[in-house]
Amino acid sequence: MTETQGLLIVYTGDGKGKTTAALGLVLRAWGHGMRVCVVQFIKSARGRWGEVKAARKLGITWHTMGTGFVWEPGEDDQARQRAVETWELAKRIITEDDCELVILDEFTYPLQYGWIDTGEVVEWLQQERPSRLHVVITGRDAPEGLIEAADLVTEMTSVKHPFDRGIPAQKGIEL
Repeated sequence: MTETQGLLIVYTGDGKGKTTAALGLVLRAWGHGMRVCVVQFIKSARGRWGEVKAARKLGITWHTMGTGFVWEPGEDDQARQRAVETWELAKRIITEDDCELVILDEFTYPLQYGWIDTGEVVEWLQQERPSRLHVVITGRDAPEGLIEAADLVTEMTSVKHPFDRGIPAQKGIEL
């Protein structure tokens, strides 16, 4: 078998399925005995997310660090600070070289909001990420520099969504 070449993967776009696609990779990698870690940048640690419950049962390392979705990014210093702290945690996880797959869920938002510099993130990943480590970044509006640096980019496009008809998020589907 050939040596693993770590990939930088980005799931972006306005459609549903970015985190879901990343979690599919988590399950696939875990099934192959790979060490996996998920770091969530925006979701609140207080949420009772189905994926977190499943990860605990499977023994998957999971960090939910956010304060919740931010509608006015320029006015939320706590969310900004938490995102910076979460990036520092993610860097430690990546450089410890204990994992084979690291998911940085909803990481495009702190980049788009200017809370964390995209150029610095890309440069850091290119220089510090172990060569066999796969990193997946999710979120809408991935910055161009991140897209250029990635090995694989998938853009989810919204065609139709029940929310558009007033149907709220459904347990097991969005939650």
